[in-house]
Amino acid sequence: MGSAGSRMVAALTVQSDTHYRSWQKSPRSIEMVDNTTGREVRPTGRVTRFVSRDELDDDFMTGNMYSIPEDKSSDSKIDPSDSKDVHANAASGMAVDDECKLKFLELKTKRNYRFIIFKIESQQVVVEKLGSPEETYEEFAASLPADECRYAVFDYDFITNENCQKSKIFFIAWSPDTSRIRSKMVYASSKDRFKRELDGIQVELQATDPSEMSFDIIKSRAL
Repeated sequence: MGSAGSRMVAALTVQSDTHYRSWQKSPRSIEMVDNTTGREVRPTGRVTRFVSRDELDDDFMTGNMYSIPEDKSSDSKIDPSDSKDVHANAASGMAVDDECKLKFLELKTKRNYRFIIFKIESQQVVVEKLGSPEETYEEFAASLPADECRYAVFDYDFITNENCQKSKIFFIAWSPDTSRIRSKMVYASSKDRFKRELDGIQVELQATDPSEMSFDIIKSRAL
């Protein structure tokens, strides 16, 4: 074949290659366009080799190369229970006023008080009432509201069967049946967090009515 024939074959090869693999840059994106029909040729799932007008280097592309893959991992799904855990954690992180720890320390070391009653107010635990050393257990029990939740500590003195004088500090979680449900939930979720602030608690008692924290129960739990 002569030189004229070689140039013809080369021209046909270039035309055929350009017919199927030419690139046109638009203002919005880079598209593959068929020169004959003028229609856009969308990428398929198979790997296709192309030559860009702007870049002469070879490159590769696959189908859906411009799309963002959907994250189907379990981590991307939101568990409906997560919101409940967030509220629970917020409640358990209830602030504790410094006076609570100070007065409890005085009750434990100096025995300045017979009992202390605490309440939750403005998102923190505060001291509501201090009982003098002369006050009795009956006076302490009468100080708890009939329809509201409270925390309390009581310093109980007693004599053992071996005739030894001792005392134990009770932590009482008072949650009467007649109190509001929301209040019960807040006090219950904050109890352990608050109790950890009071170093020296020896006995814990939970009561929903006076019979569950009677003086007889206090005596039996102390021994």
